[in-house]
Amino acid sequence: MTRSIRQFIFVFATAFALACMSFAQATAPAVDLKTQIQQKLDEWHKAGKFPGATVGVVLANGEVMSFAVGYSDTAENTDASHGRMLAGSTGKTFAAATALQLVKEGKIGLDDKVEKYLGSEVWFARLPNAKDITVRQLMNHTSGLVRYEFKDQFTKDLTANPEKVWKPQELLAYLLDEKPPFEAGKSWDYSDTNYIVLGMIIEKVTGKKFYDVANKRLIKPLKLTNTIPQDGLKLKGVVQGYAGANNPFGGKDEMIANGKFIINPQFEWTGGGWATTTEDLARWAKMMYEGKAYDNALLPQVLAGVAAPMLGRETKYGLGVIIRKTAAGTSYGHSGFFPGYMTDMMYFPEQKIAVAVQVNTSVGQNLGKPLGRVLVETADLISKQTVR
Repeated sequence: MTRSIRQFIFVFATAFALACMSFAQATAPAVDLKTQIQQKLDEWHKAGKFPGATVGVVLANGEVMSFAVGYSDTAENTDASHGRMLAGSTGKTFAAATALQLVKEGKIGLDDKVEKYLGSEVWFARLPNAKDITVRQLMNHTSGLVRYEFKDQFTKDLTANPEKVWKPQELLAYLLDEKPPFEAGKSWDYSDTNYIVLGMIIEKVTGKKFYDVANKRLIKPLKLTNTIPQDGLKLKGVVQGYAGANNPFGGKDEMIANGKFIINPQFEWTGGGWATTTEDLARWAKMMYEGKAYDNALLPQVLAGVAAPMLGRETKYGLGVIIRKTAAGTSYGHSGFFPGYMTDMMYFPEQKIAVAVQVNTSVGQNLGKPLGRVLVETADLISKQTVR
């Protein structure tokens, strides 16, 4: 072997080794990140008393990661990664985005009075603050409309009629003629009722059912293939939810019996109304709060939040968004509750990452720590890896 050939082989081998080292260094953080997130979830599950949890992550470059811990069904010992969960009030974001598309098209005005759209309804004048409420006030919960779903009579009626299909006006009937807690626009109070009324406006201006409109405008084009309407007693691929023995919505711990919900989850409608996965939710949060689900020019109005003290100090609520100050930076997102399930999702604009978590229990004290903290800790892990 000549000297020149030996030199060539040495140079080639050295270059190849350096390239391998560089590749390993470039790919190692991503592998390490997944391991760290999974370890963190395992530790959380071990310290808590909840059946199972899933976490979805979307990185700044669009890479999607999915994680699971525990069980989706404790009787069957089914892995938590299998199936959808009810997303609770995170579903309000789909109603908000649908409304925002209609705002862009001139079919809805954010500062229009609700009376413009629903004033001809026979019950409208009996709605608290009826003549003063605007669409914007519905979307940011400053209307003064209180929650129908926590009325004692509603929970009794829901449990007594588990297969009843609820009409929106039947939900509103539980608060007609009530004195509002404040004048429209003068304070803040979170209420599913606001988004029920918003859903009625969407149907009024489109002439179509809300789920059909949302599926056509959002779910299908954005390829949220694991997100389905919460429209009946039987929901395909939804895992068992555990609400605790003293659950006022149905009176039982297990929310699904013989393949059917023990109450009809259809009632939630535009106050929530979707079953999904954390992977879909994380992807959706990134699209929603980057202005990719509606005209991006509306994003500043979406994020113009009002003080929402009951959600936390310095927390604000915009148009379908909870704006939170966290240890990982400001986040845009939404939390959700439905008997048997709890959900939270956050988008961190500084890092351009989105994280979502779901658990198949609504017994909060069994979690060990709030879902929001799980998301912040996950985002913090991602941030540390990004700057390595």
